[in-house]
Amino acid sequence: MSKNQGQEPAIELINVTRRFVSPTGKTLTALKDFNMTVERGEFVAVVGPTGCGKSTTLNLVTGLARPSAGEVRLMGGPVKGIDPRVGFAFQKDALFPWKNVIDNVMAGPLFRGRSRAAAEAAAKDWLARVGLSKFLHHYPHQLSGGMRKRVALAQTFINEPEILLMDEPFSALDVQTRTVMHEELLKLWAERKASVVFVTHDLEEAVALADKVYVLTAGPATVKSVYHIDLPRPRVVSEIRYEHAFIDYCKTIWDDLRQEVETSYRRASEAA
Repeated sequence: MSKNQGQEPAIELINVTRRFVSPTGKTLTALKDFNMTVERGEFVAVVGPTGCGKSTTLNLVTGLARPSAGEVRLMGGPVKGIDPRVGFAFQKDALFPWKNVIDNVMAGPLFRGRSRAAAEAAAKDWLARVGLSKFLHHYPHQLSGGMRKRVALAQTFINEPEILLMDEPFSALDVQTRTVMHEELLKLWAERKASVVFVTHDLEEAVALADKVYVLTAGPATVKSVYHIDLPRPRVVSEIRYEHAFIDYCKTIWDDLRQEVETSYRRASEAA
């Protein structure tokens, strides 16, 4: 996806280094000389070895962490604390167990100052979009894993985020449910055109969803490669996996990623 004329990118990380102090007092570097650009409306996936700093990247964008060096920019301006234009989807459900489905989805708009009537109307609309109109008064423990994820998507998209950060949101789901959730996510993204950064360990998931895939090195993470995924949209995830172009992308990127995974595994074995 090309850059929108006259608009700054949604997200820029420019020569970013992030260090932190471990509980033992040792200074560790999570990211080093890290550069990433996410254009407006672009879907970017990030893959890399376990513990290489993928989640740290998201924390820098949210404002939960600050770079030790370099610059992080949102919509052309510096990150200044928590930005209401940013939505976050976690690996674990961020649902309130004591609230029913509609109250969970209404929570965001109410917190942002919308009237209860407006929040309820919006929540019903978003729950209809994810196929949960018949479950408004159910509680999270009464839903399947896939249904809870649909609630979480409605909970996130109802706030109309311009930037959506997703940290392995579907990793706990079975393969069939995950495929359904991929379809739901792409449908909602196509409607809203938020700028997405999607962290995953699943390379096929990254290629199926993204416009662009960033491959990170073993920690301290920097960008090793960037792959532009030239597969037509709209994509049907359950079918695209069988296309030759999809398979070729996966093979090429895995050859690149595998070296970093092996390096990370070797370091962990040596440390043990």
